[in-house]
Amino acid sequence: MKKHLLFLCVALYCSTLTSQIINKELPSRYLNTTRDIKIKLPKNYDAESTVKYPVILVFDGDYLFEPVSGQVHFQTYFKEMPESIIVGIVQGKERFYDGYFDELTGMPFESGKRFYDFVQNELLPYIDSKYNTSPFRVAVGHNTMANFMNSYLFSDEPIFKAYINISPDFKGTMANNLTTRLSHLQNDVFYYLATSDKDVPQLRDQIRQINSTFKTLDTQKFTFYYDELKGDSHYTLVTGALSKALDKIFEIFKPLDDKEINEKVIPFEGTLDEYIVDRYERIEEYFGISKPITEEEFAKIVAIAEDREDLESLKNIGKLANKQDPNSSLGTYYLALHAEKSGKNKKATKFYESALTLKETTTIDKAYIQSKLENLQALAVDDNEKDDEDEEN
Repeated sequence: MKKHLLFLCVALYCSTLTSQIINKELPSRYLNTTRDIKIKLPKNYDAESTVKYPVILVFDGDYLFEPVSGQVHFQTYFKEMPESIIVGIVQGKERFYDGYFDELTGMPFESGKRFYDFVQNELLPYIDSKYNTSPFRVAVGHNTMANFMNSYLFSDEPIFKAYINISPDFKGTMANNLTTRLSHLQNDVFYYLATSDKDVPQLRDQIRQINSTFKTLDTQKFTFYYDELKGDSHYTLVTGALSKALDKIFEIFKPLDDKEINEKVIPFEGTLDEYIVDRYERIEEYFGISKPITEEEFAKIVAIAEDREDLESLKNIGKLANKQDPNSSLGTYYLALHAEKSGKNKKATKFYESALTLKETTTIDKAYIQSKLENLQALAVDDNEKDDEDEEN
């Protein structure tokens, strides 16, 4: 019975993926033919929306498109990365010609250069014109095509901002030239490199050597990640590498976790609103998408502010929450909390009363706000009775 249920779940999942895939024949003047591409849009994609999505371009879309789509689906479901537009290039028998390279430099040559131009000047402009894309593009390649996609880094303004190199077969002097190029980047680049202990020995040893070189590069523009998986072959390492690569490239996109709180938020010397604003500005800068601060994240930084009795942070967080969503009671509640902790009970009462007229949140409901208000009102009654007793005496 369990096997039947598992099979059904897998079948439904695969069916969902398939139903969302757009197959397109894209004409190319560079290739003098049409090229099959696969496009997978986010689940709730709306062409009329202003929401922008990163683009993940998958070389060797024949066999890499589905693993990438599955991993993106999994990580976006758990909010570990932004929803993205996935584009796969079906290469088939053309793969050899697409990846044709100069034997000295390892750079695209003849038919390889024509394919290079097709991707840069036809395919990506088509995707940008057709869909709501952000400037953040990720290139994914394996073996020969992982070598090929590195060539885009040699442009003055590389068209990709992240590169997922899975067991690349670096050709000619590509590795040495790439090392020089990465030392002089003008734009931020995320670069992931993976092999395994069971990879093709020649590739594994070369990749290990390149990892040692890349780790010594002293540039703030180059963010480098390396993994050596255990027990995987040249082909089976793909799934694990994809999971780790997306996890690392989109690490800052994830909600605040305990590790970041302990290592970065708690030791932060400024007010906590400055930390969270800077964090989200970097998300927008890196990925070209606007992401709201979640209620759960507001609650976490407010808890830290309360623990260290940081009333300035508490007040600023309230203002920030109000700015993000003026119709929510969250920011007004935090301002009421700030006033209460500052001993300004009349001001706190007004804020709590105002919060009750606004939209309820999942973390702070109206019943809780009402209880806070009633506590303040009871304190006010007690204070008045005490004042009357003092006057009588």
